[in-house]
Amino acid sequence: MEETWRLTGPVLAGRDTGPSTARWWVHRGRITSTDPGPAQDLGGWVLPGLVDVHCHIGLGPDGPVDPTTAREQAASDLRAGTTLVRDAGSPADTRWLDDEPLAPRIIRAGRHLARPKRYLRHYARELDAVEELPEAMAEEAERGDGWVKLVGDWIDRAAGAEADLAPLWPAEQLRLGVAAAHAAGARVTVHTFATESVDDLLDAGVDCIEHGTGMTAAQIERAAAAGVPVVPTMLQVDNFAAIAVQGEAKYPRFAARMRAMHARRHQQVRTLHAAGVRLLLGTDAGGAIGHGRIAEEAAALVAAGIPAVDVIAAATWSAREFLGAPGLSEGAPADLVVYPTDPREDIGVLARPAAVVRAGRRIR
Repeated sequence: MEETWRLTGPVLAGRDTGPSTARWWVHRGRITSTDPGPAQDLGGWVLPGLVDVHCHIGLGPDGPVDPTTAREQAASDLRAGTTLVRDAGSPADTRWLDDEPLAPRIIRAGRHLARPKRYLRHYARELDAVEELPEAMAEEAERGDGWVKLVGDWIDRAAGAEADLAPLWPAEQLRLGVAAAHAAGARVTVHTFATESVDDLLDAGVDCIEHGTGMTAAQIERAAAAGVPVVPTMLQVDNFAAIAVQGEAKYPRFAARMRAMHARRHQQVRTLHAAGVRLLLGTDAGGAIGHGRIAEEAAALVAAGIPAVDVIAAATWSAREFLGAPGLSEGAPADLVVYPTDPREDIGVLARPAAVVRAGRRIR
């Protein structure tokens, strides 16, 4: 049931504005500066609802999950303060969650596009021929909400002991595929761990990079100049050392690369930040990573050396601007989180929301 709330604490709606003490209300599911009459007080530090820009609702370790599991994934994210998710690829149809009161708003990217045996089993739509890519990207653009998810590189196990990360797509097919997605009104985000795929991806005009662990300083500068953001997925990259151990015996070159990327993971995000690349917050929840861990992802970026205010931006107003979603402004949907203390001073408070409001309903 919709309720009316008076926001009585400082409001952080953008980096440049600082905390505002202007009076705001939640009324009829929206933000308003006009006093609507009797209201309950909701005190604390107010932020726009958090945004998980790399999340997979409807996906589990073995592929698509049942509706009960998908509902709990969504609810876990919402309870943690995530009121908006860009679902960066899922084999499950989750449109029915749009009517669920205990789910964040979901902006979908259709299904991952990959090659046979060149990605995790049961996750992707696998294309038998690279020439199929442009048509497939146009089709996934129609299935998504303005996004297409492409797998840019993965281990090529066919190389045996010499197996390592390698690009999945020729440069020309990437160019045609991205152009097809753009013509269909969608933007393209790309999974990439490796170095070798990044220049072709940037040449093709992709709109967002996931992980970016193999990007060189020159590639990072290119991304910054082109305005291409990176989602560092620190929780996922933390797993690279364990992945290296698992692959050591059969794929020593691959294992060595994963270990090296793990070792420099903190320096990598500092280099991205220093170059002016827009960083966005993404947990990569789904598969091996549990949902509702956005506070841990934020803390990991701060631990890597990114200023807390920039991490908060990556999780709130900056992400919303990038996705074309409103923040805390007159008439916007009332999606917000309230904290007992200033998260700029203690990023750990993101794990302790005092209230989560989604479309005007107090969830927590």
